[in-house]
Amino acid sequence: MAIEEDLESCGSRPVESYSQANPRHHMQKLEVYNEVLRRLQEFNYEEANLPGFDDQLWLHFNRLPARYALDVNVERAEDVLTHKRLLQLAEDPANRPAFEVRLVQVYPVSNGMSTESIHSDCSMKEDAQSSYMAIRQSVHPPPTFGSSPNLEVLAFQANKYNVEDGDSAVNSASLLSRPMHEITFSTVDRPKLLSELTFLLAEIGLNIQEAHAFSTVDGFSLDVFVVDGWAREETEELKNALEKEILKFKEQSCSKQASISAASKQNETRIESIPDCVEIPSDGTDVWEIDTDHLKFENKVASGSYGDLYRGTYCSQEVAIKILKPERVSAEMLREFSQEVYIMRKIRHKNVVQFIGACTRPPNLCIVTEFMARGSIYDFLHKQKGVFKLSSLIKVATDVSRGMNYLHQNNIIHRDLKTANLLMDENEVVKVADFGVARVQTQSGVMTAETGTYRWMAPEVIEHKPYDYKADVFSFAIVLWELLTGELPYSYLTPLQAAVGVVQKGLRPTIPKNAHPKLAELLERCWRQDPSQRPNFSEIIDILKQIAKEVTNDKEERRRDKSSAGFFSALIRGHH
Repeated sequence: MAIEEDLESCGSRPVESYSQANPRHHMQKLEVYNEVLRRLQEFNYEEANLPGFDDQLWLHFNRLPARYALDVNVERAEDVLTHKRLLQLAEDPANRPAFEVRLVQVYPVSNGMSTESIHSDCSMKEDAQSSYMAIRQSVHPPPTFGSSPNLEVLAFQANKYNVEDGDSAVNSASLLSRPMHEITFSTVDRPKLLSELTFLLAEIGLNIQEAHAFSTVDGFSLDVFVVDGWAREETEELKNALEKEILKFKEQSCSKQASISAASKQNETRIESIPDCVEIPSDGTDVWEIDTDHLKFENKVASGSYGDLYRGTYCSQEVAIKILKPERVSAEMLREFSQEVYIMRKIRHKNVVQFIGACTRPPNLCIVTEFMARGSIYDFLHKQKGVFKLSSLIKVATDVSRGMNYLHQNNIIHRDLKTANLLMDENEVVKVADFGVARVQTQSGVMTAETGTYRWMAPEVIEHKPYDYKADVFSFAIVLWELLTGELPYSYLTPLQAAVGVVQKGLRPTIPKNAHPKLAELLERCWRQDPSQRPNFSEIIDILKQIAKEVTNDKEERRRDKSSAGFFSALIRGHH
């Protein structure tokens, strides 16, 4: 259960600032609002002429984060009315999720990546331009959020490949005119909602090509997906298919909740001797229940939606105390809490954060671990703007690999490996932390529940396919790239856009040209699309040892060269 205050977890959304702290964004939002209002009134939309509509429209923009106004296509002002209507519908539980489906048209950009740049022959260019203009007059409007760079590149590539295959310019232009569908959902915002929606779309054979996810200040969601994979140019059948899939999903959720409720009742009767206590699987071989009277709290280190992290002491030992916020405790959180305690009490390794104990009696649910004085690698890289020298980077990567190798040898898949979950102690030893979503691998060797954080997540996990411990290897590759560059993975994309790119387009971060060749090769192997082609952590440790040896030898050689140069220059000076 990660409690970092500024990191998004799987299916949940990045923290948005709804204040007017950024005057430039406020001015841009105001400009978009005024332009949308002008267009709606100019085109005589009935709703736009009702008394008080301007105030309602401004409230709509203020419910949503600033980037909604920055991204929305003002030429499609009527789409803002659709969003407003869907959010209103979602206020009634009977309508959730409220959704809308429409056909949209995506065009390539008109600068360096236009159809003009592909056709060198003049007659072909004229044909292409005329057919391109014909497409522009298509009955299908563009997506709500304009023609985004991701979609423009997709359209450009489709055009390019068609021309390379020898088709005419008219045919290639018609390929670009193949419509996609835009599906907009609104419902109550909650963790893993995006995962549920992407799974829903995948179930009816749709491929997500672009996505925009927004959360309102009052707890609702607005999620817009541009998809292909629906062969027919109509919307009614697609709407019906979505309604059936939503109904099926609701029935499965109700059935699952009933099962959980029944299991909870059984547990209540089974543990009468420990009333009001979270049941943790126990083999009776160790004692880990903590008396909170022996805990002393010092300063708060971090705070998140579901808990707070404190520095403190337990029986005079310096510790980290992770406390769940009582008002946010749910059945799912209790399961994650139980799983984390179950896993942590069984593992002992110098590269895994040491578990001290836990309090499982509400309302004081907490997990106590050793205190890691130097904090997370994420904070070091992105908040302190720290940089690792190559030798230090290899040491960090080796520490992580050793911790992960230990976990995998004990059939534990971490499932949320990222720099925020890598902590450093006062001796600069890096340890793997946070086992809230970790699981013991089943005998079948595969798992299917989605989890993790989109920017670090393996494609098979994003796609809800069966996966094994190789999913952690993919996440390690993204961590290694982050150590190498000091940058946030896919910083130019939202987490969901990054996930779509990884799965649909084989997107990976760009490896720096000056990277050590063997490190670059290791990265490429670890983030391969096919999990079976990725190395295991035992092999990764051997590769890192070899690179460390080469780096040490190179340093030693440079030192000797420098020393020799100093000796000879002194000798030359002595002869003058």
